[in-house]
Amino acid sequence: MRIDWIGRHPQHVVALARWHHAEWGELYDDWTLPAATAELEDHTRRDSLPTTLVLMDGDTLLGSVSLLLEDAPELQERGGPWLASLFVSPDARGRGGGKHLVEAAVAHAAAHGVERLRLFTLWHEDFYSGLGWELEERAHLHGVPISIMGIAPARRIAAETTPSLASPLRPTGTRA
Repeated sequence: MRIDWIGRHPQHVVALARWHHAEWGELYDDWTLPAATAELEDHTRRDSLPTTLVLMDGDTLLGSVSLLLEDAPELQERGGPWLASLFVSPDARGRGGGKHLVEAAVAHAAAHGVERLRLFTLWHEDFYSGLGWELEERAHLHGVPISIMGIAPARRIAAETTPSLASPLRPTGTRA
């Protein structure tokens, strides 16, 4: 398994958009499947924020995580950027891919000077806490209870023992 930038795997945009939309589409009023696809297509053209990292096994897509400037308009006043759309395909779960995706996203955010990275989760507060994220508040998004969490990427990377995650992804031939 390896983590890469979506720009190196544009053939997976449609499948990834389907996964994301099926998982979180109900939380957003106007986030249609075409909108999810367009967002990921945009991410193929940049490695700066917003962007998406993918978990690959050879040519097989196993999962992804995105770094967004804004995740949900209702949460905009809390600032950004946001870690979003962490997804690992059901057949690839339980092998550490989600953890590696989050760590790579935090390292990528640190490399781009992000001082505070946030996320919201419906069910996985313990998972993120185990990776160094801190609970900032509990809130509701469209009536659904969520936990808003944050991390200081540079401090987290300084504490990391895995140097390879601290180096930013540098896709070749990209436009920023």
